[in-house]
Formats: sequence, C-alpha cells, structure tokens
Amino acid sequence: MGPQRAAHFLDLTALYRKPDPPGIVTFTSRLSNRGPEADIVASAHVVEQILDRVLPRWRTEVDDSENAEVNRWIQHREAAQRADAALLRDVEVRSRLGDDAPQLSAGSMHPWVWDGARALSGSGHFRGSGHFREAVTAAARKVNAEAQNKIGRRDVGETKLFQRAFSLEAPKPDQPRLRLMEDDGGDTFRSVHRGAMAFAEGCYAAIRNPNSHEDGLPELPEHEALEQLAAFSLLARWVHAATVVTA
Repeated sequence: MGPQRAAHFLDLTALYRKPDPPGIVTFTSRLSNRGPEADIVASAHVVEQILDRVLPRWRTEVDDSENAEVNRWIQHREAAQRADAALLRDVEVRSRLGDDAPQLSAGSMHPWVWDGARALSGSGHFRGSGHFREAVTAAARKVNAEAQNKIGRRDVGETKLFQRAFSLEAPKPDQPRLRLMEDDGGDTFRSVHRGAMAFAEGCYAAIRNPNSHEDGLPELPEHEALEQLAAFSLLARWVHAATVVTA
C-alpha cells in the first residue's frame, strides 16, 4: 500500500511550467502541478502518515527553503521520492532474502499500551521519538492504572496489584480477583493464573522498574522497546478480557 500511495502522490504533484499566454512573456520560477489541488491535498493527508513512519524526520531533513516561491509541494515530493525508494528497496530485499516473516506492528498493540507510548513523541509518532524508555514506562503506568480501575483498588499498584488480582485465593470483600477462565478447580485454572501473576511481576520488576529508576541506562534500541511494549500489550489484553470476581 505504501509504494502505491507514494507513487500516486508523485503523479499528482508532477511539476510543469504553464505556457505563457499568446504574445506575453513571463519570468517566474513558479511551477504548477499536474493534478487538481483538491486531489493533492487528499493524497497528502495519507502520504504524510507514510512519511512519518518511513522517514520520521522528513519535515526537518528535507529542504523546503524554496517551496513558497516554486511550488508548495516540493518538500512533500522529495520526501515521497525518498520514501518510495526506501519502500521499494525494502520489498526487494525481503524478496531476495526470502524474509517474509511477520513483523511486529506497534499500532496493533492494545490501545492502553500504544496510546501511552506514542504520547511521548511530540509528533504523536513512536518512531524517531528518541524516548523509548519513557514510552515503555508510560505504557506500564497506563496498564497499572487500568487494572486498578477495573478492580476498584487504589491502595496497591504494579507487582502487588497483580499478585492480588490474579491470586488463586477466593475473593474477599475488599479484594476482588481477575479471572481469565472459570474456576473449575483444575490444574489449567491454577496454571493460567499463576502464570499471569508471574508474567505481570516480571514485566514490572524487569522492565518497568529499570526503565523508570536507572537514569544512567543507555536509550533502548527501537526494536527492544517494541518487544517490551509487546509484553505489556499482552498483559493489557489479559486484564481487559478478565472477569472481575467479588466476594
């Protein structure tokens, strides 16, 4: 979809110089676009989203100093040409290497996680934000807050919250439980909830705590941050789907 959208935008914004009226010679550097302005504006809305993903810093890295005088879409055109080449090259590399494995998409993560993470970027886009540890921490906080809201508890949080929420003990008047399946007294029920409890503890002890408390740690690589967000996304889905059981 990306290459086709970029190519369509490039067709619409193809530049040409309008011929002078008969008997009149004009001296101007301004160029016109082949496509209707309304179509260009509509296409640009989609193309900008592609550019923000493929070339996160295109607005500052692609020179637009002459745009106003020559054509308002020059910066977009150059960025679209770069993105088009990058997308086509990526497709070619995948084809040659036989690498058609599925890729992790941040946008497909649970909204509690993705909305919290991308808010750390001023542009609203995760890629190129340079705040990956902060993004993971924000996502962890959001999952914690939503879990607290779901079971109506503000007195505990994070590790202790999930230890008590997924506890195998029966609920008490002030301690509701989260249940991922009906308690039939079987091994699967116990295994699922012990696993969810341990998984949540690992997320907060091994991911959230170091990210939020160790100022000296280097910034996370983007792929590692996505993996950490995926862990919290899974936890978020469990919490979201769970049934609240009260005494």
